[in-house]
Amino acid sequence: MTDTAARPNPVRDFLKLVAFEHSVFALPFAYLSTLTVMALEDAFSWATLALVTVAMVAARTLAMAANRIIDRKIDARNPRTAGRELVTGAVALRTAYTGCAVSLAVFVAAAALLNPLCLLLSPLAVLPLIVYPYAKRFTNYPHAVLGLAQMVAPVGAWLAVTGTFDGSGPAMVLGLAVGLWIGGFDLIYACQDVEVDRRVGVRSTPARWGVRAALHASTATHAAAWLLFAWFGLLADFGPLYWTGLALVGAALVWEHRIVRPDDMSRVGRAFFTANGFIAIAMFGFALVDLVIR
Repeated sequence: MTDTAARPNPVRDFLKLVAFEHSVFALPFAYLSTLTVMALEDAFSWATLALVTVAMVAARTLAMAANRIIDRKIDARNPRTAGRELVTGAVALRTAYTGCAVSLAVFVAAAALLNPLCLLLSPLAVLPLIVYPYAKRFTNYPHAVLGLAQMVAPVGAWLAVTGTFDGSGPAMVLGLAVGLWIGGFDLIYACQDVEVDRRVGVRSTPARWGVRAALHASTATHAAAWLLFAWFGLLADFGPLYWTGLALVGAALVWEHRIVRPDDMSRVGRAFFTANGFIAIAMFGFALVDLVIR
């Protein structure tokens, strides 16, 4: 009897390659930005929301596929990443390049359908996504480049609705908050690879300054992100439910930093996936109910 579970499945393997399920970290904030400006402008549109979704998923898929292609030789030298699909051959390099090309085309098409400003800015949105994998080769702060890449999502989502930078201050604040939040947990994530990174020549803040310093930097970055989320709430005139969600986010950030210590990296996965997944969903969920009630 043929074991169907063992048959190659290029689509499934490609989605695993790009960690498709990790969209939960960024997509809620694009939705938060989109729905907030729609509420402020009284301009709700299912079509715009759908195009924002397509653009976000396409951009993230492009970024992850490019990251895996560019880093495949580094990944092969790290025991933690040596099982990734491009290293093992589960996904062919040609498939990854094809996925990049399709994702780029879909992203640009979605931007064009949104409005002329989104189309004009689409290359600037793509640039940091491609630069980030190379950043670890020339700077000790690639986490900042990742933060910049992630900042684009809330700002772009806001512009998708308005088509202009006028009045986009709240989006800039939200984008900076998201960038600092993601950059902060990337600092934590990088701590588990310090010894390997130093051996193979990968640059990062933990590799350069040590795990303890990186964790302190992450704490400060997350504190700044929380304050910016609060500022966004004030600018967008959110009500009590938003602030309840933000309080829970603060508690999750405190828990995240308590369970990861310089002498114990065993719970980095819980900090990365559990805490940050909760933060994204809680922020969006409470804000969404607040917007609906208003």
